[in-house]
This record gives sequence, structure tokens and C-alpha cells, in this order.
Amino acid sequence: MSGAITIVVARARNGVIGRDGKLPWHLSEDLKRFKRLTMGSVMVMGRKTFDSLPGLLPGRRHVVLTRDPAWSAPGADTARTVEEAVALAEGEPISVIGGAEIFALFLPLADRIELTEVLADVAGDTVMPDPRDSGGWREVECEDHPAKEGQPPYRFVTLERA
Repeated sequence: MSGAITIVVARARNGVIGRDGKLPWHLSEDLKRFKRLTMGSVMVMGRKTFDSLPGLLPGRRHVVLTRDPAWSAPGADTARTVEEAVALAEGEPISVIGGAEIFALFLPLADRIELTEVLADVAGDTVMPDPRDSGGWREVECEDHPAKEGQPPYRFVTLERA
């Protein structure tokens, strides 16, 4: 039996989720929300996302989904398949945190999407389609944040499987 699977993603209006292995914006409220949403969960991510982190994030298990059989990192569990990643979570809640390929793999399994929608077109090299376009999702919460201090406006959106 698996725990709830939540996709936690920040996405620009034009689909961009990354640039040069990093987020192409810095929204302190989004980082605080990310911490709150993922704390105590098993974070599942690809290797590039793991490499982009400043280190192991406290209070969360790290499961890295990678095709490289030789890859490992201290403090991280390694999975080769979605099924193996879910099994490693041992029924605990899962937060899927990226990147685009990992989001696509988990979208059919996810119960919930916690989306930070950056309300601007942003330059980047990693994109993700709007998950609402795949159907089967209903918006249950939306919190708008205006532009400030040179940052674009954004909103926090919670989607649940319909």
C-alpha cells in the first residue's frame, strides 16, 4: 500500500520549470511553502534535481530515480523505476519534486498537485505542460500573490484528482 502522492512544482505561464539546472526565479514564499509541503515526506526526484539541491534537506527522505546503475549519494536512496521509488517510501506520503520527466512519470499516480504558478513568461530550458490540460483535476484552493520587489505575480494552486 502506498501513501498519498503529491506533485510539488513551480511553473511559469509558458511552461518553464527550470533554467541551467535551477529555478529561474527566487520567490521566498514559494520556498517556504515547498518546505512546509515536503516536510516529513519522502521526496522523489531525478538525479539532476537532486544535484541542484544545496544538500540533503532536513526532515525529508530523498529518493532519487535514475537510470544510472552506478549512481549513488550519501543520504539518498536510489530507485530505478517508479514502482521501486514508491516501494522505498514504505507507505509514507510522497512529494514528487522534479524534474519534468519525473513529473510526467508520476502524474498518472498523483493524488494531488501543489502548483506555484508564476504569472509571467520566463526564459528557460526545461518545460512541463500544464497538468490541468491532461484532465481529471479540479482546483480546490487558489491564493494570489501580487508582483513585488522585481518578482512577477504568482499564485499557489492546489489541484486534486477529480
